Amino acid sequence: MHNIKEIRNDIEAFKKALNKRFLDIDVDKILSLDESNREYIQQRELLEKEKKNISKSKDQSLFEKSKKISSEIDNINKLQTNVKNELETILSSIPNIPHSDVPTGKDENSNIEISKSGTIHNFTFKPKSHYELGENLNMLDFDLATKTTGSRFVFVKDKLALLERALSNFMLDTHVNTNGYEEISPPLIATDATMYGTGQLPKFDNDQFELKLDDSSDRKFLIPTAEVILTNIVKDQIIDKKKLPMRMVASTPCFRKEAGSYGKDTKGMIRQHQFYKVEMVSIVEADKCLPELDRMTDCATKILDLLKLPYRKIVLCTGDMGFSAEKTFDIEVWLPSEDKYREISSCSSCGSFQARRMKARYKNEKKETVFVGTLNGSGLAIGRTLVAILENYQQEDGSIIVPEVLRPYMNNIEKINKI
Repeated sequence: MHNIKEIRNDIEAFKKALNKRFLDIDVDKILSLDESNREYIQQRELLEKEKKNISKSKDQSLFEKSKKISSEIDNINKLQTNVKNELETILSSIPNIPHSDVPTGKDENSNIEISKSGTIHNFTFKPKSHYELGENLNMLDFDLATKTTGSRFVFVKDKLALLERALSNFMLDTHVNTNGYEEISPPLIATDATMYGTGQLPKFDNDQFELKLDDSSDRKFLIPTAEVILTNIVKDQIIDKKKLPMRMVASTPCFRKEAGSYGKDTKGMIRQHQFYKVEMVSIVEADKCLPELDRMTDCATKILDLLKLPYRKIVLCTGDMGFSAEKTFDIEVWLPSEDKYREISSCSSCGSFQARRMKARYKNEKKETVFVGTLNGSGLAIGRTLVAILENYQQEDGSIIVPEVLRPYMNNIEKINKI
């Protein structure tokens, strides 16, 4: 949610920020609704003052006038509520303002590569895709999942199921023991208010898996990412500054409809409705978001370094960033079968954007109550990491070498062979 007072005080800066996002927002309507809202407030206050003065009078002839004023106040309240709701609906659907150092561009073509790491392996044979490898091993079954559940699901079996679990445990251990995150096992269901807090609602309602529960009047959703639940831990709180930064990590299933991805990545595990992800969330002082973003991104890339997977780091342009982000680094891992890098992690600073929606605050050195800063990042997407291992560690006979760092999590298995 944006602060209407800040918009009002510097409307040109707000317009420029929206232009960087390539958005067509009716700013004049926002200002008009804001003006109407304030006028109704003033009218109500004047009427309430008049009614109060009448109540102090002993003149009974003014009783009918007081009743009329009450009716006028009720009418103004209804009108003001309608205007306020319309204004809040518009403001809640406008994405975060990009940070000043984010490159301006409409789409992924304007993203900027920051660095590359790792060595791309030169295969002496044509590398297979992860789904070919998994199916040949008899350890990935997409057809069975389609029969039992539908498209964009998969059965992961035997040693690949063990690899999936090993990745989750390895990532959690690294983030907890080395990177200083607190492990949390959160609920997998969120209310509409919780989804609103991190920006999934109302803008992306169609992407969410909503549950129909008879015992609740609240709308409930399967979480699209653990970010939603972890970030909302500080909802409606004034946090002790001494507790900042708060750093949390969780490994959870995630659920997304992928409503806008029709025809994209229909084969394999790249774009599934259900997937596992290790998610990092940081709650920090508002002015410490960008240093924390660098730290979080380094924590994510450390996983790839330990797995010895080649990757690159890019900064997203204004038109390619997520709704709640003010700045985002994507990490893309190399996939030999596609001969290109594919996203495996996205780390974002949201500034105080989510904190406003959640009413998450702390008291600064001046004892002022201010909004916290929030950040989130994949550390990493487990399915896509499994994909990257299959493709980068594949052998000509279709077997998969297990990365050394994962072997203690896999009963010291060195190679995955066909069953």
